[in-house]
Amino acid sequence: MEKDKELVAQLKRVLAAVEQILPRAVEPIDWSQTLAASWRCHSVAGYLEAMPAGEANRLDDLLGIDEQKRIVADNTAQFVAGLPANNALLWGSRGTGKSSLVRALLHHFAPAGLRVIQIDKDDLHHLPDIFSQIKDLPYRFVLFCDDLSFEAGEKSYKILKSALDGAVYSAPVNCLIYVTSNRRYLLPQYETDHLGNLMKGNEIRASDAIEEKSSLADRFGLWVSFDSFSQEQYLRVVRQCVDQLCAAQRASLPWDAAAEQAAIAWSHEKSKRCGRTAYQFAKRWVGSQLRQRGEAAAAQ
Repeated sequence: MEKDKELVAQLKRVLAAVEQILPRAVEPIDWSQTLAASWRCHSVAGYLEAMPAGEANRLDDLLGIDEQKRIVADNTAQFVAGLPANNALLWGSRGTGKSSLVRALLHHFAPAGLRVIQIDKDDLHHLPDIFSQIKDLPYRFVLFCDDLSFEAGEKSYKILKSALDGAVYSAPVNCLIYVTSNRRYLLPQYETDHLGNLMKGNEIRASDAIEEKSSLADRFGLWVSFDSFSQEQYLRVVRQCVDQLCAAQRASLPWDAAAEQAAIAWSHEKSKRCGRTAYQFAKRWVGSQLRQRGEAAAAQ
């Protein structure tokens, strides 16, 4: 009898340990009601978890990136229509609207069946698991990896190469891969990488190190670059953000020389003219102006 009690206690401990390893039980995602999901890794396995819809960015709200919008929107329109389309690498300066563009595309094309699955860099080895879950579904999926870059010695980029390359782990026909990055080639490049360059005829041939580091970016059919805004573009975006925030507060603020100079000074402090800087300034400006207005009214 004592041995039976010990055995039961041991089994309970084993089950408790196994429960820590296994992912929690989750309901299958109802993609008719869910626009986006993220891959959640748990120990050796993982699962797709529905994400809240969040604020619906509109393509028309994204200023200063008209050409980038056109290229990626056209590619996405082809994809949701069942036509040939490319995987896309959106790269360039931080805060210039790369991630916002993907979110806006989701809400624009969701009625046509587009869905987004976000995955972190550290979970790229789970790509085959994700592909197996979505390949037979009647939707078009963009697998989205935000702010992606790899450091020296990391090998997970090879899984992504296989998914892009049409190899064993290639994405199913109803899935494209969109990646954003501050790096053009996703991998760091060093001066020493060029030491192996060769001369063939009158041409310089890249070293093996450069060829390897360029090979990942080469697998994206679209390379779309995002640059810092001009001052004119930046001020247009600031004014739009101010108008939107004021509308949400059912208020209005004048756009005058003082506001413009404050916006320019803010961009100098941030050392960056981009959509993110514009939105941050607008929140500061609208909040402070409306607070001062409220305090003045209360003092009267």
